[in-house]
Amino acid sequence: MNKKISPFASIYLAIVFLILYAPIFFLVFYSFNKGGNMHDFKGFTLDWYKELFSDTRLLIIVLNTLIIALLSAAISTVIGILGALAIRYVRRQQTKNALLSLNNVLIVSPDVIIGASFLILFTMVGLKLGFTSVLISHIAFCIPIVVIMILPKLQEMSPSLIDAARDLGASRMDVLTKVILPYITPGIFAGFFMALTYSLDDFAVTFFVTGNGFSTLSVEIYSLARRGVSLNINALSSLLFVFTIILVIGYYFIAQHNGKPGKMGVRK
Repeated sequence: MNKKISPFASIYLAIVFLILYAPIFFLVFYSFNKGGNMHDFKGFTLDWYKELFSDTRLLIIVLNTLIIALLSAAISTVIGILGALAIRYVRRQQTKNALLSLNNVLIVSPDVIIGASFLILFTMVGLKLGFTSVLISHIAFCIPIVVIMILPKLQEMSPSLIDAARDLGASRMDVLTKVILPYITPGIFAGFFMALTYSLDDFAVTFFVTGNGFSTLSVEIYSLARRGVSLNINALSSLLFVFTIILVIGYYFIAQHNGKPGKMGVRK
């Protein structure tokens, strides 16, 4: 039976979404302001976006950010799959609980502590801060996210599917590649996109492990904001917001596609 949403609940949801999205739309709106400030709209212009795309240094930073995000998401997804499988199929309950606890440490720990820990580690081992240090840090805090996204799919998977595959003569590799991985595909995609967005969005950890000559968008936006309000920041933030929406929509359609009968993924 479908229950109607009460007027009070509708008003509450509207207020929540207004609080969440009003500042973003305000930022996007003034990115087209010809007046060059955030309080007096004097006309529509694309000059801030043109100036943004003419900044070679900023474009290199955007490219660095995308490379870091894609690499860290891909590598952490592969490691996260192996980690989720290890946690799911380990026999001893104490070992499973210990692995789950270790996995959750990076999720519940403050970003400042994680960033400072990585900074100390890289300094001790003599690793130069830059692309490599940022990539390793992003992989490290993305792996637990991927594991958390994949584990529920593994837990809801019936053991009879694996038993049936083995009875039919499937090897361990066949069971993994033709039974388990297709079943948990929605969780894999969810983990990849979550890792991608976390990497793109991260500031605190990245701020600690970036070196001279290398930066990401989050750190660069922070640096620009400290110099003063500029509508270049609005234009850049607006493009990031649009890119995030595209990622969410893409993940939604992939999840819908994988959820259809006869397609790879969860079957009804």
